[in-house]
Amino acid sequence: MRGHLLRRLPSALLVLFVSSVLIFGILRLVPGDPATSLAGPDAGPETVAAIREQLGLNESLPAQYAHWIGGLATGDLGPSYAIGGRTADLIGDGLGATVELTLAAMLFVAVLGTAFGVLGATARRGWVRALVRVLTTGALSVPPFVTGVLLVLLFAVLLGVLPAGGRVPLLTAPDLAVQYLVLPALCLALPSAAVVGRYLQDGIERALAEDYVRTATAAGVRPRRLLWRHVLPNAAPPVVTLLGMQTGHLLGGAVLVEAIFAWPGLGRLAEQALTRRDYPVVQDLLLLLVTVFVLVQLLTDLVHAWLDPRIRWE
Repeated sequence: MRGHLLRRLPSALLVLFVSSVLIFGILRLVPGDPATSLAGPDAGPETVAAIREQLGLNESLPAQYAHWIGGLATGDLGPSYAIGGRTADLIGDGLGATVELTLAAMLFVAVLGTAFGVLGATARRGWVRALVRVLTTGALSVPPFVTGVLLVLLFAVLLGVLPAGGRVPLLTAPDLAVQYLVLPALCLALPSAAVVGRYLQDGIERALAEDYVRTATAAGVRPRRLLWRHVLPNAAPPVVTLLGMQTGHLLGGAVLVEAIFAWPGLGRLAEQALTRRDYPVVQDLLLLLVTVFVLVQLLTDLVHAWLDPRIRWE
């Protein structure tokens, strides 16, 4: 297992390096100047030049990149240009909310995806399979902002059982916090749950066609025991990899979902920073998301190798 991890590390480090260069370069191509935005529309050229000097924007691009990476290496993320305060503090304040939302969404993905996959592959009644197909197609087809509005209308406005938006810290009032968490987590999770469900359904159907299933059935093994003890473990390894890949989609989708439900996480911070051309905050946020995605992929590879020993010897 250690050798498997060591083989994956170089590619992960290369991805982080290339991502950092792309993030830094693309931000500099976006129209607009942080100094002009900070100075205001009535500021003169001297004021803008002074702000650029103060922020270090007059340095060459390689020097600015080296300064940014050097700060990351030492843990100094620097100050925010426009929002105010230290970049590390701003990210730290929103990180907990986004991690909470993403983990809750992953739980929904695992539960709903398993339900969709099992019912779609094993349900004896045709209307159940048709319902699963309709639900997964709808989850994949409807944009998240439409899904969010529909969830708010149904559960917050018509039924009045869940709040429409906002957040309560989980450790402060767990019961109330879960109520605020359900709708944004469900909205974020539905597309990924549909993908996982369809992938798992295909895997289960292929496994059910194997000879060992027919042999076990002929030997009198109960269908439920056969499904959960033999079929699902054989269909699970590719789905575990897919779950890891869906983490990136959840992190990216959290930006929009947080805006819909007024969730005070990194998505709202990214929106504010992009609007104000706050380079340090945007750079650090994007690289943080890439780093989390790479780490999740590494963990997913290890879990996949643990579930399927053949991968360790590839």
